[in-house]
Amino acid sequence: MAMRGSPVCRLCRREGEKLYLKGDRCYSRKCGVERRDYQPGQHGPTARPSKLSSYGEQLREKQKTRRIYGVRERQFRNYVEEAERQRGVTGENLLRLLEIRLDNVVYRAGFATSRSQARQFVNHGHFMVNGRRVDIPSFLVRPGNTVEVIEKSRKIPQLVSAPESAGARAVPGWLKIDANAFKATIETLPIRDDIDTDVREQLIVEFYSR
Repeated sequence: MAMRGSPVCRLCRREGEKLYLKGDRCYSRKCGVERRDYQPGQHGPTARPSKLSSYGEQLREKQKTRRIYGVRERQFRNYVEEAERQRGVTGENLLRLLEIRLDNVVYRAGFATSRSQARQFVNHGHFMVNGRRVDIPSFLVRPGNTVEVIEKSRKIPQLVSAPESAGARAVPGWLKIDANAFKATIETLPIRDDIDTDVREQLIVEFYSR
């Protein structure tokens, strides 16, 4: 599990935009970015905005994407290397690999209010893939796989209320959801148009190509 060592609202403020790391809080007036629309730290309110170099832009985009998906640096680099080995556009391949992680699928399907909550659910063994319990958040699903909540976990308050909280989020077209059965089916691999994550993946590829 990718543990974070600082309050996550500071991460959003560092990037200057919402990364939706805290679920419902990000849609409320308590959102850190809306309450303090400046950089974190002692000099944040008075700091002058600086123009980033090309390297700085690439670094910030990489850091932002890592934080959105909750992936550590080493694992993220491995995803980039795997994306380079695959056919097609490396940046799109990278985003696809991040999207088909089990914790992200649980989040996208509306079974959790944030990716960190989804990661916790998976770690605690609340989900099955094709009828077998999987407790590895980085497990990569495939087309035709079904992801569902195990029977005895379907009364957990956080899992029961998550779909209602996720109502504002659109379910991606590559997933088919059966909310009554607490089940999601991966119909196809996501393409770039299916992924609404606001990142410039080409900058990430350029960062690791230096």
